[in-house]
Amino acid sequence: MHDDSLNRGVLMSQVVDSWMLGRARVHRIEEWCGPFLTPHLLFAGFDADAYAACKAAVPPEYLDAASDALLARLQSWVIELDGVRVLIDTGAGNDKVRPGIPLFGGLQTPFLERLASAGFEPEGIDLVVCTHLHVDHVGWNTRWVDDRWQPTFPRARYVFPQADAEYWDPQRAELYPQKIGAAVNEGFFDDSVRPILDAGLAELVAGPHELLPGLRLDPAPGHTPGSTVITLESAGEHALFVGDVVHHPLQVFNPDWNSIFCEDATQARQTRRAVLERAADLGAVLVPAHFAGQHRTRVQRTATGLRPVGLDGVGL
Repeated sequence: MHDDSLNRGVLMSQVVDSWMLGRARVHRIEEWCGPFLTPHLLFAGFDADAYAACKAAVPPEYLDAASDALLARLQSWVIELDGVRVLIDTGAGNDKVRPGIPLFGGLQTPFLERLASAGFEPEGIDLVVCTHLHVDHVGWNTRWVDDRWQPTFPRARYVFPQADAEYWDPQRAELYPQKIGAAVNEGFFDDSVRPILDAGLAELVAGPHELLPGLRLDPAPGHTPGSTVITLESAGEHALFVGDVVHHPLQVFNPDWNSIFCEDATQARQTRRAVLERAADLGAVLVPAHFAGQHRTRVQRTATGLRPVGLDGVGL
């Protein structure tokens, strides 16, 4: 997709918005939007009958019913909690070479300008957390300055899942030779992760981890070995930032549908169902990385399974 189609897509929606959860304010910063794959191409385990049964319940902001194209976003989230500014996931970034997914290579988006319009300069971010290490979740960790990749958020502590840092490091490639996402994620580690490690700004975490009071990171493996879910709790309310555990509302109806990018298929299905059921039990706001539309949902149990609630904004 070229810049002209990118710009047309930007005009389709508000690119910066915010909402409250208890005492915390959550800001959404959009980097990119547009059509992605169709369900039968993106989801391993896709079932045409199951799709037909739930398709009409998905609003057009998420799914082009005529072409079956899924509508997606690259977006980041800034949480303001008790005076701390936390950035969750950093998109694809500008100027990155991405032979495995040209759609996200060579981008020139005004992401930092949008971040500033929400009130955040790079130097004002205290904590950067990547839910997992994939090409479209780490890009703005760095930017090209003085002929090298430098940390975009120089005062921040960057939190990376240790399992992913080991799994994707090209210097350890011989330990994990069968990576499903090797081609599509080519290059991201050396331009968007290693510079942070070399600068001494990274904290590699394994297992449950309290990021700060009211914000916790928990393992949610499957999509990648180190995939995590970040739980925000404030004034008795909960939000779950789930990264790519869920890509699209169709997976709430069909938790056994993995994306074709999931590294461990069995574990990914188990994790997705557990996360969705936890969201339903808590009455939490579910915040996936790539939802279009309202960009978040709640999850409701039904007699036949699970369903998203609030895709139209009602009840959020």
